[in-house]
Amino acid sequence: MSAEARLKELGLTLPNVATPVANYVRFKRVGDIVYLSGQGPRRADGSYPTGKVGADVTVEEAYEHAKQTGLGLLAAMQEAAGSLDKVEVIKLLGMVNAVPDFAEQPKVINGCSDLFVAVLGENGRHARSAVGMGSLPNNMTVEIEVIIRVLP
Repeated sequence: MSAEARLKELGLTLPNVATPVANYVRFKRVGDIVYLSGQGPRRADGSYPTGKVGADVTVEEAYEHAKQTGLGLLAAMQEAAGSLDKVEVIKLLGMVNAVPDFAEQPKVINGCSDLFVAVLGENGRHARSAVGMGSLPNNMTVEIEVIIRVLP
């Protein structure tokens, strides 16, 4: 089954690829490797969910924010590779805006990782780091960056 068919089966649609808000590009391709810039959980109106996970935001809410971020990253992957069927996710770095004693970053970032596997199958499995941050741009709850390989 194609990645687009999986998205449809899951009832999901990809958002428009986000325009960079500073002096950087959405992705940088080097041979068959693509480095995707970090993204947050952008809403349809362009705003972001904000707050500290573990105080203002629950793990379950932040999981959904990571999933929303993953949809934006899939849109960028599709732009970079031409098709999600030509994408293999290599590495993911998930950053969680959390209170100092928060220790469930992996549960939050699973929102993105689970989405990638659901949409891309085995090509969505990846190496990963999930870390806590004292703050993130615009006080958003999560930011995720990804490295992919474009398949022939």
